[in-house]
Amino acid sequence: MKPTSLASTTPALHSSAAMQGFHAEFRNLDDYIRVITDRIWEGRQIETIRDYYSNPCGVITPAGATTDVQSVIDGTKATLAQFPDRRLLAEDVIEAGNAQEGFLSSHRIISTMTHLGDGNFGKATGKKIHVRTVADCVCKDNRIVHEWLVRDQGAIAQAIGSTPQEMARQWLSQRDKPLLPLSQAPAPIWWRNPMSDEPMAQRYAQSVGRMLSGLGNDDALYDEAACSLGPTNSIHYGRLEIQGFYASIAQSITVESYDIESIAFMPASSAVGRPPRVALRWRLKGQHTGAGRYAGSARNSLDILGIQHAEFVKIGKAWQVHREWVLVDDVAVWMQALDGTAEE
Repeated sequence: MKPTSLASTTPALHSSAAMQGFHAEFRNLDDYIRVITDRIWEGRQIETIRDYYSNPCGVITPAGATTDVQSVIDGTKATLAQFPDRRLLAEDVIEAGNAQEGFLSSHRIISTMTHLGDGNFGKATGKKIHVRTVADCVCKDNRIVHEWLVRDQGAIAQAIGSTPQEMARQWLSQRDKPLLPLSQAPAPIWWRNPMSDEPMAQRYAQSVGRMLSGLGNDDALYDEAACSLGPTNSIHYGRLEIQGFYASIAQSITVESYDIESIAFMPASSAVGRPPRVALRWRLKGQHTGAGRYAGSARNSLDILGIQHAEFVKIGKAWQVHREWVLVDDVAVWMQALDGTAEE
C-alpha cells in the first residue's frame, strides 16, 4: 500500500469574516452550501448553477470527469426528468479550508424521490427511492470551482428492481464512447486538499485504508455499538459486520495504492449538539480479483472513489467511531469490472 502524507492542519471557519469573497447574505460555509443547494434543487432554479459554479469547473464522479458548467446543468435536468419529486435533505456539512485557498464543503444528503420518468435508469417504474449522496466541493469567491460527487447509484438500481451489476451492463451497452479515465480532472484553480493533522482523523483515515487493502483491522477504532451505512443502503452493526464490509471490498481488488485525497475534521460543538466528525475522501486502485463484493469472471483494473463521514463518541479516555456513512458507487465499479467483457 502506497504511503499517504498527512501534513497540514484544517482551519476552523465559523465567522462571517472567514467568508471573504462571498455574498453578504451567507453567514458561513454551511449556510452557503445549504442555501444554494435548496435554490438549485428544491427551488428548481437550475440556471442559477451558472451563478454558483465556475466555468470551467472540474467535476469528478466515479464514472469519470467533466470540466464545463453546461454538463452540471444537463446532469441536473436529466436527474429531475426521471425523478421530478426529488428532495435533497441535508444530513451534514463538514468543513475545512480558508478564503485564500478555497473552502472544502463535504455535504452529505439523503434524497427521497419517485422514479416517474424514463432515462438512463430505464422506463419509469413508479418506485419510491431513498438514496444518499456526498458532494465534496471547493468553494471560492462565491462559486464552486471543483467538485467530487459520489451517489449510491446501486441503491437506485435495487429500488427499481434491478441490481448494480445489471445496471452497469445496461449502461455499458448504451454508451457511445469509452469510459472516461478516473484520474484527476484538470482543476480550474490550484488548490491544496486539506489534510487534518488531528490524531483522531489521521487514525481513521489510515485504519480505513488498512481495511480496504486487506492489511488488518483496528479493533479499537469502532464503538461496540457502532453503525455503518454503506452502499446500496446497506447497514452494518458492530465491529465484526463493519470490518466484514470493508473486507468484502478488499477481497475484490489486489491493491496497488490507497490514496487519501482529503481529510476534514470538525471538533465537537456543544452549540449545535454535534460530536467530533471527519470527512474522508479516498481512491483505491488495483486489479479486480473476481472475488468478494464484486465477485465475477472479469479481471480488469479498478479505480474506486469513496467519500465517507464518521462521528465519534468518547468511551473512557478513547474516541471511537459511533456512526459512519460510506459512499461507493457500485454501478460505476461494476462498469469498470465488466468493461470489454462478454455477458456472464
